[in-house]
Amino acid sequence: MKERKDIFWRAWLVYAGFMGLMLVVIYNTLSLQMEEKDNVLDRPQSKIPTRVVPRIPRRGEIMDINYTPLVTSVSFYDIHMDPTTVEEKLFNKDISSLSFGLNLLFPEKTAREYENEIRTARNRGSRYLLIKRKATNEERKKLRELPIFSLGRFKGGFIDTDENIERKRPHDELMRRTLGYYQNENGRELKVGIEGAFNDYLAGVEGQELEQRYSNGWKKTGQIVREAVEGADVITTIDKEIQEVAHNELYNQLKNQGAKNGCVVVMDVKTGYVKAIVNLSRLANGEYSEIYNYAIGTKEVPGSTFKLASLMAALEDKKINIDDTVNAYGQYKFYNSTLTDSHEGGYGKITIRQAFEKSSNVISKVIYNAYRSEPKTYVDRLRSFGLGDKLRIDLQGEPDPTLYAPGSKNWSGISLAWMSIGYEVQQTPLQTLAFYNAVANNGKLVRPQFVKEIRRGGELVKTFDPIVLKKQICSPSTIAILQECLEGVVLRGTGSDLKSSLFDIAGKTGTAKILNDNLSYGVKGEEKYQASFVGYFPAKDPIYSCIVVVSAPSKDIYGAVVSGTVFSAIANKVYATSLRYHEAINEKKEQIKKAPISMAGNRHDLTQIMKMLHIGFSYSIQDEYIRTSANDQKIDFQKYSNNKNFIPDLRGMSARDAVYLIESRGMFAKIKGYGSVISQSMAYGTPVQSGALIEIELK
Repeated sequence: MKERKDIFWRAWLVYAGFMGLMLVVIYNTLSLQMEEKDNVLDRPQSKIPTRVVPRIPRRGEIMDINYTPLVTSVSFYDIHMDPTTVEEKLFNKDISSLSFGLNLLFPEKTAREYENEIRTARNRGSRYLLIKRKATNEERKKLRELPIFSLGRFKGGFIDTDENIERKRPHDELMRRTLGYYQNENGRELKVGIEGAFNDYLAGVEGQELEQRYSNGWKKTGQIVREAVEGADVITTIDKEIQEVAHNELYNQLKNQGAKNGCVVVMDVKTGYVKAIVNLSRLANGEYSEIYNYAIGTKEVPGSTFKLASLMAALEDKKINIDDTVNAYGQYKFYNSTLTDSHEGGYGKITIRQAFEKSSNVISKVIYNAYRSEPKTYVDRLRSFGLGDKLRIDLQGEPDPTLYAPGSKNWSGISLAWMSIGYEVQQTPLQTLAFYNAVANNGKLVRPQFVKEIRRGGELVKTFDPIVLKKQICSPSTIAILQECLEGVVLRGTGSDLKSSLFDIAGKTGTAKILNDNLSYGVKGEEKYQASFVGYFPAKDPIYSCIVVVSAPSKDIYGAVVSGTVFSAIANKVYATSLRYHEAINEKKEQIKKAPISMAGNRHDLTQIMKMLHIGFSYSIQDEYIRTSANDQKIDFQKYSNNKNFIPDLRGMSARDAVYLIESRGMFAKIKGYGSVISQSMAYGTPVQSGALIEIELK
């Protein structure tokens, strides 16, 4: 009895153990199934540790106005291999072919070296063998076609999930500083140029992806947790063709003059859209590169180009008449300071208009006499033109203009006279250009802009319309007078060597003494100058305004010679290459209504062609082949003799019709030339000779 109980309990123990084991198996199975349904963030599918990391979106492109890329993102891939996933039979069969293919793509290693590395990694159980660092996308595609790798990641061990995206400028130095860059290190943002100003659009929105930990670090798995939103494309106002012209012309002049630096800005008069901007600095080796944006970020005394603002103020305040006579005797003393004209001895008695055209400093005397009892009126008038305000462009780095006021610590008895000719005033080249652009634009001051629109995936996200800062900076009558004065500078004044035979230029030269590196003006013979020319073209109904500034030229110092020649070269090349300046050849010519000359040929074919081309025709002939003649506005069909016993008259026919008629008579044709038949070797009306050859000449 006791033995039976022992057997009974043993049976129950075995049964209970078996059931417990089954429950464990069932539990693990259900757990595994639940894990597959769970989000990878909550329950990893593998014992290998995982983590979620940001998925950086592809940065948007920066393009010119014609959608030519100026800055783009180029992808590079770190290629790895997991040789442990490859089936042994396949591995042994294709490893040599794979190694040979790797050697062809990347010959820095032999096929034998590649094979030895892969075999060693497989034997060691290495799951992340580096094949190539920073492979291009083209190389990546070719790698995917190699034996073993063509099976993908899980069967061929091919791993290409480490993508590195680098920003590239296809045109190298072109606009480098204005295009700029964006950096964010340790929470500190650095925004430079268009890249920085429009980073929120270019950057896109981060996603999330999964990484797994291997023996040699964390690696991407290719699993996307949340998709990233790709960056939008920034379409600039820049025209690459104009940009290249401006860059090359400035570069050549800086090299010729041995200048310290220089800049050029070309702007659309009506909209304020910047079409080109160049900033070049001399390097230690004598070459020039874009390392600082002088056009936007450097303010300097504008010199004689500021005389336009002084005359505008005096005309608006009714202080002068542009044709008043002044004595330009060459030296103008204010307290213990003397201003002189570049023309020794001055110009004698001339009008204020002529003084402006010749850039005489007698204008300082004109303004001083007009405003010496009320200098604040002069400064306030200048501010009413917008000359004391920033343009508030989208790009960072624009300083406030310097415009001293009476009563300030910087004001003195000579300030009024010196300000009138562009000293004790400081502006950036872009601020000076914006003012001249307003004169070209009949008084409307518009903000310079560098971006036209934002697009994502071809869809328009945002448009940047022209922004008017001041509807009218001064009266239309004053604008008209100053436009004449600016044309006079080029026709009769300091810019007379810049005249173009194809179109008129309006503008002003400027030469200003600037500080040396030690912040002094230097002793006689060691002074540094800034040469500039600013204006617009064509003078009538202008399309583009432009400023050229060259700092510290070593050969010449005058604005017309140094900067004006660059301006003129840019204007001429832009004119020659822009369709906006040239009428279409046939735009104004009347359409020819006379009926065209037509070939002889098949009547049915000819009638179909006439109908399709809407050419009038008349006929009463039903023959298969006909001749034609032009009769004013229509084509007349005429009878054609087509007796099959005689050689036909082929003149005026196409090659196709001529050959058909010859071959239909059992003869052969040899064709020479193109067009319509002008001669045939056998005269028409000759009896047919079966099998004979007729040579047909076309022209």
